Amino acid sequence: MPRLVMKFGGTSVANLDRIRRVAKRVGLEVAKGYEVIVVVSAMSGKTNELVGWVNETSPFYDAREYDAVVSSGENVTAGLLALVLQENGIDARSWQGWQVPVKTTSAHGSARIEDIPTENFDDRFAKGMKVAVVAGFQGVSAEGRITTLGRGGSDTTAVAFAAAHKAERCDIYTDVDGVYTTDPRIVRKARKLDRIAFEEMLELASLGAKVLQTRSVELAMRYKVKLRVLSSFEEPSDDAGTLVCDEEDIMESNVVAGVAFVRDEAKMTLVSVADRPGVSAAIFGPLSEAGVNVDMIVQNIAEDGRTDMTFSLPVDQVARAQKAMEEAKAAGGVNFHDLIADEGVSKVSVVGIGMRSHAGVAARMFKALSDEGINIKVITTSEIKISVLIDRKYMELAVQTLHDAFGLERA
Repeated sequence: MPRLVMKFGGTSVANLDRIRRVAKRVGLEVAKGYEVIVVVSAMSGKTNELVGWVNETSPFYDAREYDAVVSSGENVTAGLLALVLQENGIDARSWQGWQVPVKTTSAHGSARIEDIPTENFDDRFAKGMKVAVVAGFQGVSAEGRITTLGRGGSDTTAVAFAAAHKAERCDIYTDVDGVYTTDPRIVRKARKLDRIAFEEMLELASLGAKVLQTRSVELAMRYKVKLRVLSSFEEPSDDAGTLVCDEEDIMESNVVAGVAFVRDEAKMTLVSVADRPGVSAAIFGPLSEAGVNVDMIVQNIAEDGRTDMTFSLPVDQVARAQKAMEEAKAAGGVNFHDLIADEGVSKVSVVGIGMRSHAGVAARMFKALSDEGINIKVITTSEIKISVLIDRKYMELAVQTLHDAFGLERA
């Protein structure tokens, strides 16, 4: 029998009524003849509560015990859903990560999946089990300790199971009914996409679109897992949601598929850095060690042996970056005259596989922003995306302007 993976996020299983609704939806797929693997998150808000308890207990907590605590929310959901399915006459049981087992690295709090053996499920499905309810977000290390995969890890769990079991499809149920050309809360004319290529979804996810976790899209692209994003609050239909698939499965797409944004960014500039071999490593090495997530990087042309180095980072990491740079300067690792931080910027990006074969996308983007009086501070590009840093007060205007400039409201 074909296998299907269904993943339900925290809002979809926020209470018993919603869990019962999920059970009915799972039952519809069982009735179609699927062997179903359901991956569940903790009930909405539960993980934050558990993390809060850990932090309140000890600011310097043991990461292994942190994982033991915060993974428990998914266990509760999995057990409850299995019980409801059983009450509905469906042979189901819950599985925790160590029971599958979901084998991971030992990096507690941010573990990566190494292997998912299928023998246990194959055996139980052969004996009549119809639904395996898996606690998402968690696994087990080689040392036998519970591990967690980081925020959004249940998406990654679902895709990994779909890849391991060669599932027909992986359906990600959330509180939105698909992937939109941009956030509908900012652009009312934003349109739901029927299909989007893996590469486009990966860029959008990494650039601020919060529909899917980046690692889950990477996995799906690597193992050719068809993903469908759809709402758990709408009536099911065969054409619901957005299918994330290979570029070859899309007949024809717009030049630009969507506009993404990150609201709370900062721009930091090291003024008059000594321009010598190894200076970039001397700057970004300490930043990496301090846990600063650097994104866009621009280096000016050197004059008289000195240059300016500019990079973007999350606004809540500015103090950490400043401390790392001052310590590196004091230790003689890097020499600069001044450190300037601008904490009032946002990043706006356009993404589309059509950019590979169409000229003039950058020109149209820059002209549209210029016509609205929006100044660009930093620009970076890749094969299928263009990102700019602008003043935060213009972010929503920029998103609306670019959505209109590329006609994204039209199919």
